[in-house]
Amino acid sequence: MNSNKNLVFLGMMGSGKSSIGKLISKKLDLPFIDIDSLIVENAGMSVTEIFQSKGENYFRNLEEKITLKCLKTIKNVISLGGGGFISTKIRKEILANHFSFWLSWDESILIKRIKDSKTRPLVFKSTDQEIRTMIKDRSKIYSNAQFKINCNKLTKTEIVKKIIKIYELN
Repeated sequence: MNSNKNLVFLGMMGSGKSSIGKLISKKLDLPFIDIDSLIVENAGMSVTEIFQSKGENYFRNLEEKITLKCLKTIKNVISLGGGGFISTKIRKEILANHFSFWLSWDESILIKRIKDSKTRPLVFKSTDQEIRTMIKDRSKIYSNAQFKINCNKLTKTEIVKKIIKIYELN
């Protein structure tokens, strides 16, 4: 397997993109890039603070700029923010030049994981129905990913093994 493509993880907030990405990067001995962490570092404030003081548009523009820059690198494991793949520019770049893995979960599991999070401004104070709608809307876009990993009945170790097997076969 000589590919210089990045492995890009996408999915809803709470789907395990960062934790799975870190495990994959260790197993494959590749650098790990967490887009949300880079945004926080770049802005000098948390995601919640960015949303509160500068708004979602500012956040999305920064996310797009940072993500597209990271996608110019090769052979990294990249964890997108939950909304990163929604950007047409980011999605086109990933689908054309990288391996994309959607970490898919049943909505009930995701809602449990993210519902009362103070660090996820898009769901803080949202109803279950509003979160369900967001999951449904985003899933239509996530379904464009090259590989869908249904994580519901898998352990982290099983998810990692499945992804590495797919990566090595491609």
